[in-house]
Amino acid sequence: MLKEIYIQNLAVIKEAVIPLDSRLNIFTGETGAGKSILINGINAVLGQRCTKDIVRTGCDKAVITALFTNLSPEVCEKLDELGISHDDEEITVTREISADGGSVSRINQRTAPAALLKEIGSMLINIHGQHDNQILLDSEKHLQILDDFGGDDTLLSEYRVTFRELQQTARKLGELKKLEQTRVERSRQLNEIIDDIGELELRDGEDEELEKEYENAKNSEKTIIAIKTAINAITGEEAASDMIVSAETEIAGFTDTNEMLNSLYERLSAAEIELADIASELESLADKVELDGQRLEYLGTRLNSINKLKRKYATDCEGLVKLYDDACREIMQLESSDTEIKELMAKREELLHKVTEQAKALYEYRETVAKRFTERVTAELEFLNMAGVIIAVRHEKGKLTVNGMDTVEFLISANKGEEPKSISKIASGGELSRIMLALKSVIADKDSIPTMIFDEIDTGVSGKAAQKIGIKLREIGKVRQVICVTHLSQIAVMADNHLLIEKQIVGDRTETHVMQLDMDGRVSEIARIMGGDDPSALMLDNARAEIQKASEL
Repeated sequence: MLKEIYIQNLAVIKEAVIPLDSRLNIFTGETGAGKSILINGINAVLGQRCTKDIVRTGCDKAVITALFTNLSPEVCEKLDELGISHDDEEITVTREISADGGSVSRINQRTAPAALLKEIGSMLINIHGQHDNQILLDSEKHLQILDDFGGDDTLLSEYRVTFRELQQTARKLGELKKLEQTRVERSRQLNEIIDDIGELELRDGEDEELEKEYENAKNSEKTIIAIKTAINAITGEEAASDMIVSAETEIAGFTDTNEMLNSLYERLSAAEIELADIASELESLADKVELDGQRLEYLGTRLNSINKLKRKYATDCEGLVKLYDDACREIMQLESSDTEIKELMAKREELLHKVTEQAKALYEYRETVAKRFTERVTAELEFLNMAGVIIAVRHEKGKLTVNGMDTVEFLISANKGEEPKSISKIASGGELSRIMLALKSVIADKDSIPTMIFDEIDTGVSGKAAQKIGIKLREIGKVRQVICVTHLSQIAVMADNHLLIEKQIVGDRTETHVMQLDMDGRVSEIARIMGGDDPSALMLDNARAEIQKASEL
């Protein structure tokens, strides 16, 4: 529950410490005293959007801190999940709003985003303001209210599991059918890739290996040609060796008489022998250089085929291998899609049957809940001085949604004998407030939110109806904490904890103070509400009597 609120520099509230009771807490005060500021402050610590305009003029920032105690197991579990400590089942939530428009949020002094405050706050406090009456005018919200009243979400949870599985199956089936429409063209493309690349049986890096081998083979061919040309130059027609022999013959007859020619003749003879030896070694070397013409042709042809595919598919050898592997996998998927489509269609039919049966069971459960709901709410409305009002539930079957096949709308008949009609066409503002209170009352023990705040639930009512609202708020206060802002004495007298919001002039500034009232203070405030300022002794006695009467209820 909300144990205490600390407010500093929030609009006209300079500083206030507001203690709260675990039961019914009532805030009263003159119009314009600042009751709405209090609600704004609570909204701020709940992570709601707030503006810099709420910062007190001349101050750097506004600070609102709320102390929550006796946290529910659900809240403790959530805090554990978020790694936030909660010693003694307590936490403090703080919101600082800067005059420049920024804000800082903290849980137990640990900085937290406003979204986290909102998430935690939704589990701690339920605020009902005048705008919440719009829920009654929106038929789409009525199904949630009915389910909240029912309290057992087992059938709905089971239905949603099946429904979401059905959605996923239908989505997958749709994707496959869409793929089927383009399967023929895609199959042609994939088969072309498989035929082009598969025929070569490529492996990663093969093109580089072939390039090296091809270059080596071409070099061998050139080497052999060069060797044979050299041999031919030495031993062929008009070869060097023949010319040397001819030179020897020409000077052989003069070697005996000319020492110089003899020396040159010997050198020519040595050159002849050397050339013969060179020619022999060249022949031997030529035999050692391998040349496989067929291999060279194969290498050239394969490299040409690979390079053509590389150009066609704009990728390298590794890319061609991957393209082939991917095409093989995809073509298998396409070929198996017919089987998968048939399997998914069968599964969809099975799930559709199952979810329909679950929806029927859920519909029947809600039909039973609707009867109990109308009985309970009608009784509450009768208590709230709306005895002539009849509430009914229009419950019809529609298409399957995540919430079932149900369409639900609350109807009312304001006068006996009239057919129930949509609430939006019948109810006044005051009636909406009481109907909403009746709904809150019947579901008060169905949820785990410990604190309910009613901001001017008494709008449009007075007299006996207001008294009944006060009694009903007090009844709710017995099962959970209730905080209510009111301007009616019939409701204020029901308070377990009565707080006065009062505007005062301090120096040259207006300040709003929040005071917890004792019995005398309550008597004075109730008398003021009943009869205005400076109440008479009789009015004070009446106020005391009303407070005493309320305490005995």
